[in-house]
Amino acid sequence: MINKLKEEIRKTQEVLKNGGVILYPTDTIWGLGCDATNEEAVKRIYKIKKRSDHKSMLVLLEDAGKIASYADVPDIALDLIEVVDTPTTIIYPNAKRLASGLIAEDGTIGIRITHEEFTSSLLLRINRPLVSTSANISGEPSPRFYDEISEEIRNAVDYIVDYRRNDRHSSAPSSIIKLGMGGEIKIIRK
Repeated sequence: MINKLKEEIRKTQEVLKNGGVILYPTDTIWGLGCDATNEEAVKRIYKIKKRSDHKSMLVLLEDAGKIASYADVPDIALDLIEVVDTPTTIIYPNAKRLASGLIAEDGTIGIRITHEEFTSSLLLRINRPLVSTSANISGEPSPRFYDEISEEIRNAVDYIVDYRRNDRHSSAPSSIIKLGMGGEIKIIRK
């Protein structure tokens, strides 16, 4: 199992390095992903989802210590990350060093720290943030399981991760909290 996981990470890393779009399991639901610093790959995800590029997407990191490389980090953020016990996306101000298509009109970016085995290992290998958006056409229900992903989405990506395709653990999108530099907190989705 460990060798299979390592091989899956190696294949996925190669696709991402070459600007590809992947379909992969996250700590919440199945997602579409790409290198979050690759402008063209981000544009492809918007096209695949048939989604307006005015609606920003979030990124995953495996280590909270890396957040400051991509956004300003309000003092409360790290305390919040330590106490949340479910997948939580935090929206940070003043996004930087990311594809412009990911950054919201107000300059913010949603970042979630993942502890899921595959994604965490992949993030360590690519050493860049990974786009994470639900694997569906915009406006359609988010797929909880691999077999709920449409053929249209499956056929549009460069690589489909084999890991956890048969996983039937119940999952849901992450909670979303927006933070301001002055300590303001706004709950976007519970």
